[in-house]
Amino acid sequence: MPEDQLLFEGRKFAVRRRTVQAADGRARPYEFVAHPGAAVILPLLSDGQIVLIANYRVAIERELLELPAGTLDPPEPPLECARRELAEETGYQAGRLEPLLSFYSSPGICNELLHAFMASDLHAGPSHLEAGEQICLVPMAYDAALAALRDGRIVDVKTIATLLYYDRFRRGQGLR
Repeated sequence: MPEDQLLFEGRKFAVRRRTVQAADGRARPYEFVAHPGAAVILPLLSDGQIVLIANYRVAIERELLELPAGTLDPPEPPLECARRELAEETGYQAGRLEPLLSFYSSPGICNELLHAFMASDLHAGPSHLEAGEQICLVPMAYDAALAALRDGRIVDVKTIATLLYYDRFRRGQGLR
């Protein structure tokens, strides 16, 4: 593994530079975001609704409609991160957490691997938002969430990937 140069280190990620051999044979610098990974949770309520959140995102200066999610605290396993983030952001405790899929958020510039889980047998409790988080719960019928994705109200890739995966491969009678 080539040695990386640390350019910046923040609370949740770092920016690194690695020298790679390009197709033309020359050594080229390549900068990327080094990220510990994250968990995204699809919370399913007993009445068939899902729990989305309205979450203000500083980087784009707007509120997004998305699934609850958060960054792993290494060496925290993705399942424990999902359990923790679900409780922190929504107040819900999951009686059952089932892995759905894992995917890279933006592999051209970042090594973040997201792990998606379905949460069911939910029990309400108090949320524990981090300082600065601005999150409101938005329970919604699944088909309404798909309509929000279709009409552009949902633009967050982790939410899009998780909703579509669940709809295509898990919703209803199991795998289709």
